[in-house]
Amino acid sequence: MRRCISSGLPLRGALAGSAVVGSGLVGSVLAILLAAGPAQAQSERCADLWTSRNEIYKARGYCFRTQRAIDAFGNAGCQYDAIEDVPLSANDRRTVADIVRQERELRCPR
Repeated sequence: MRRCISSGLPLRGALAGSAVVGSGLVGSVLAILLAAGPAQAQSERCADLWTSRNEIYKARGYCFRTQRAIDAFGNAGCQYDAIEDVPLSANDRRTVADIVRQERELRCPR
């Protein structure tokens, strides 16, 4: 069983299989980074989904309202103030619905 160099406690989870085990501050930072991995991955996945969904709306002429979306996509050439007025193809609607479902499953912020 692998043990932490600084505390002597048994290592569990991702740290137990890690070839790099530090001590003191380095070990603490490593443990924090490894623990934050899944949360960071989820956050990145949420950001990717948000971008993918809004790229569809941008391509179809939606005028964004949130500062985040305006900063990311701008409103140049936009034509539709109401999202329900944006002309989406059946494929676009299915894609957006799938993205929204994934965002809900991941509990992404809206």
